[in-house]
Amino acid sequence: MKVYGSDAIRNVAFVGHGASGKTTLVDALAFVSGASRRHGSIRDGTALTDYSPDEIERKHSISLGLAFAEWMDTKLNLIDTPGYLDYFGEAVGGLHAADAAVVVLSGTAGVEVGTEKVWEVCDQLHLPRILFVTAMDKENADFEAVFRDVRDHLSPKVVPVEIPVGDGHDFHGIVNLFTGQCHNFKKGTKSGEYEIVEIPAELRDRFTQYTDQLTEAVAATDDTLIERYLGGEPIGREEIARVMKRAMLNGEIVPLFCGSGDLTYGMRTLLNEMVELFPTPLEALEVRRAGDGASYDAPLLGHVFKTVSEPHVGDVTFFRLYTGSIRSGDEVWNAEHEVNEKLNHLSLQQGRDRIEIERIEAGDIATVAKLRDTHTNDTFCRRDAPMRLPPIPYPDAVATAAVLVRQRGEEDKLAAGLHKLHEEDPTFHFEYNSELGQTLIHGMGERHFDTILGRLGRKYGVHAELTRPKVAYRETIKGKAEGQGKHKKQSGGRGQYGDCWVRLAPRPRGGGYEFVDKIVGGVIPNKFIPAVDRGIREAAERGVVAGYPMVDFSAECYDGSYHDVDSNEMSFKMAGILAFRNVAPKCRPVLLEPLADVVVWTPEDVLGDVMGDLSARRGQILGTEQDGRLTKVRAIVPESELYKYSTTLHSITHGRGTYRHSAHGYAEAPPDVAERVAAEEREHAAAAS
Repeated sequence: MKVYGSDAIRNVAFVGHGASGKTTLVDALAFVSGASRRHGSIRDGTALTDYSPDEIERKHSISLGLAFAEWMDTKLNLIDTPGYLDYFGEAVGGLHAADAAVVVLSGTAGVEVGTEKVWEVCDQLHLPRILFVTAMDKENADFEAVFRDVRDHLSPKVVPVEIPVGDGHDFHGIVNLFTGQCHNFKKGTKSGEYEIVEIPAELRDRFTQYTDQLTEAVAATDDTLIERYLGGEPIGREEIARVMKRAMLNGEIVPLFCGSGDLTYGMRTLLNEMVELFPTPLEALEVRRAGDGASYDAPLLGHVFKTVSEPHVGDVTFFRLYTGSIRSGDEVWNAEHEVNEKLNHLSLQQGRDRIEIERIEAGDIATVAKLRDTHTNDTFCRRDAPMRLPPIPYPDAVATAAVLVRQRGEEDKLAAGLHKLHEEDPTFHFEYNSELGQTLIHGMGERHFDTILGRLGRKYGVHAELTRPKVAYRETIKGKAEGQGKHKKQSGGRGQYGDCWVRLAPRPRGGGYEFVDKIVGGVIPNKFIPAVDRGIREAAERGVVAGYPMVDFSAECYDGSYHDVDSNEMSFKMAGILAFRNVAPKCRPVLLEPLADVVVWTPEDVLGDVMGDLSARRGQILGTEQDGRLTKVRAIVPESELYKYSTTLHSITHGRGTYRHSAHGYAEAPPDVAERVAAEEREHAAAAS
């Protein structure tokens, strides 16, 4: 495999909504360029970058995939990303590794939710991009409708550079405004061959209109060019391409292309334009420096943006090299964990295949297997010039579920499998909650969780299922009361005796527990008073309403008695437990439920439905405000009502809504909720016994 220098590399992420055609497009580009031997298909499970069993089974991308194409003496690293929002973290990682993006739109669907989401990330990263309308051969494909959709919902800076000849099943050619040529594709072509023919008469007016728009839009970004354009002077294709490249890097123009990945129509032109219009890694580095504030001036600098665990291989590390060069077998310094790592068997990824390479230069993307202490977001550098690059800001998890094994004895395998899956997917997290006695998983939604369970079974032999996570309720008291706790036991020999009187009273919410020693005259020796405190604390952990910890109350020990021989610490601890159990039920105990601060972003047209659903979940709406194209709703909602909320919100907003939540505190639960929770706990206790 040839080693390419920085000037001959382009790093391109393919992003868009799920099922818009990204994977098919990447497969076609690699095949047409000759870098891949087969033109695969998602239907047949042979697509170049969708090769895992779960991707083949579901027929859509789940993980970021890597491929490359060689074209015009340039290596194009093609980063294929999933489009469904449950795997949005993969798209974010791919865009951070890229210098440019091809935003893929279906000719039948236009701009969708996933398109808008990735567009926002491209804007944040200041990535130059090409829009590509694919599936122009499908029934109901409409290039003009997609163009209007893009202009209305993504950017007014979009400019068509190609016009399709025919739509749907009649799609057979493309007019290129740069060259003024019409490419008529040979029916049945395998690699996008075409013949140049005259522009059809019915398209000449559109050709003239769009050519004028393109020339004017490009010229408007360059002072010299606009003077020549206004003066009626002709401007050549090479000049337009040169100025357009700069304008794209500055975010002033987004060119629009079209074709069909299935038929390979338009692939050769897209390969040409990615080479000509997208920046080299060195050109993109200036934009990146300004964007994230990192210097990128180290003699060697690389960043890990993906980790994959493969059977019989172990962890495979995907990394982007920003500066310097690396040879296979070189040692690098992992600045995050401060360890040396040896990069044996340096490889280029072509779908599932790895092609070993002698070295890579700055700007290239490569993989290496079996690193000991290297993980996603780690930085490679030299030990004598350490540097850590900013981490990729993966999206926060929005959904939580509990996971349990179906077969006893698999608990350790479950923990190991979940750990490996987190290594592969930074948007997935897990924890064991000792209070709830459950393993909780956090991710991007139900589709994400289904994938996690499938991989647990397939890769790690763990048979697991999801269940509703328990809620960490609390209890407290609203009134005051007092009473005695007396522990007396005599069974031959030395007995047990402890006696205390306590008053319980409520404290402010969040005030915690307070023990007050009001013993006078030595009725309880000082050495036994801490034992009373421990007894009350222990009893409070099991509450009196539904078995949950009691909080925010004070316990005052004001009287008692003891026996010179039979009293000891254990006896007074038992007395404290009995005192709590006797007094707490008389203090108007109540159940507290955890609340969440919820922020929802929703389109205006479904705002009423979103607010109605929050109210039905016993949510308190705090207010709404405009936030860009969306409306932001703030509310406080009981945590117990948020299970599977991400799925409901997705349904209400047709995938356009998102939300975040954080802990707010505790509030008294309504009586019906308290009774239901108490009944459930009684049933659970009965079943356990």
